[in-house]
Amino acid sequence: MARPQRKARDDGKVPGAYTRLQDLVNMRHRARGFSFLPRQPVHSLLAGRHTSRLRGRGLNFEEIRRYQPGDDIRQIDWKVTARTRRTHSRVFTEERERVTLLLVDQRIGMFFGSRKRMKSVTAAEAAALAAWRVLEQQDRVGALIFNDSELIEVRPQRSSSAVMRILQHIVEQNHALDLQSGIRGNPGMFNEALRRCDRLAKHDALVCIISDGAGQDEESRHLLTRIAHRNDVLFGFVHDPLEADLPAAGPLVFEDAGAQLEVDTSQSRLRDRYREDFEATRASGRHFLLHRETPVIPLSTAEDVAEQIRRRLGGVRRR
Repeated sequence: MARPQRKARDDGKVPGAYTRLQDLVNMRHRARGFSFLPRQPVHSLLAGRHTSRLRGRGLNFEEIRRYQPGDDIRQIDWKVTARTRRTHSRVFTEERERVTLLLVDQRIGMFFGSRKRMKSVTAAEAAALAAWRVLEQQDRVGALIFNDSELIEVRPQRSSSAVMRILQHIVEQNHALDLQSGIRGNPGMFNEALRRCDRLAKHDALVCIISDGAGQDEESRHLLTRIAHRNDVLFGFVHDPLEADLPAAGPLVFEDAGAQLEVDTSQSRLRDRYREDFEATRASGRHFLLHRETPVIPLSTAEDVAEQIRRRLGGVRRR
């Protein structure tokens, strides 16, 4: 039975704290200046000096025919050539389209931001840009949008209506985020999304994970390894400056799942430990992703999302 569509409303939602459907629709006009096709270098703060390239569309075998001048000698079929004593070549055609699957994180932990927008809004805008860009490239786009209790699947299609369904579900989950709603964080939903992705992305798809990576563990690494073995994986690492560097603001009260903790941020030792913990977590993720040649795009809540993506997926790196 089909799940009934709920109309996402933008009424009373503060921009930056919540996304708006019209804003995500308008992202279509900014989805240019970058590409998911091959030969696009990805510059990553997590990946250091390494450059990763996406495979792009695959090739389908079409036929074997007599060798013709100008054919690539690497495509010569030596078995047929030996059997017939005439040179034959294999002919391939480029796949007409490629599937892109977006994994969009809208958990309560993403409802955090100290600058221009929440991490959840940053993820929503990045997903909208990716969806519109994929459609512009005439490829199919689908999505797995997840929060702490629900995972919504939108099957890949090549149409504006498919993109609108993705954006609609993102806005619905985004508007449900509320610290007073009693939502309890569920780190396990990250792996649940990866498990569903592992079943859906059979081969040669582009999987874009847009998340802060909270909840990743050994199972996450195993699933990502399996997914990356058959597909390209691009990780949009959403973060906020406050997560990397705690300000010297004196006594502050932090709350998580109803529990409160007061700390004195004026202590330099506390701030140094806080910074070291963040760097250690990021270094662990860097090592794992580099080992699998997975490009990473850092997405900060303090900067314009479209500009960040264009800066890392657009243009050619200078020597």
